[in-house]
Amino acid sequence: MASALCASSRSFLHACRPSMTPSRRLPMTTQFLRTIVTTKYTAEHESVIFDDETSLGTVTITDYAQQSLGDVVFVELPTPGTGVSQGDTIGAVESVKAASDIYAPVSGTIMEVNTSLSDQPSLLNKDPENKGWLCKIKLSEPEQIKELLSKEDYLKTLEA
Repeated sequence: MASALCASSRSFLHACRPSMTPSRRLPMTTQFLRTIVTTKYTAEHESVIFDDETSLGTVTITDYAQQSLGDVVFVELPTPGTGVSQGDTIGAVESVKAASDIYAPVSGTIMEVNTSLSDQPSLLNKDPENKGWLCKIKLSEPEQIKELLSKEDYLKTLEA
């Protein structure tokens, strides 16, 4: 069976040759690192896309929020390097219909803001959960992610 596998694939040929010296054999095992990226939501219509490897959370508003606001004309963002606590006001979104505060879904340090929103606030309407991201927070308490709503639970709050 092994010789059939070796003969059927040239890429495995070198690893299957018994005559190769041990120092020249290819490793037969490879380690894989697993990164989990989770999206969680708040009742205030923010979401955070959390990468457990980097403890970095990308904060966005939800599609429901941008639809409720209407055409966004201005976005106020936090200053990178600022420490925030869960629930703190970290910015604001102004539209032709209303203005709304943005709340920190998690505690940590603002690492980066989406400067594209200064010139193109409409990105929040076009693609709020991707190109329209607001800021990136390095979480000081990663366990707070577990306290936030799953997508299913968030959608249930919209039905109520």
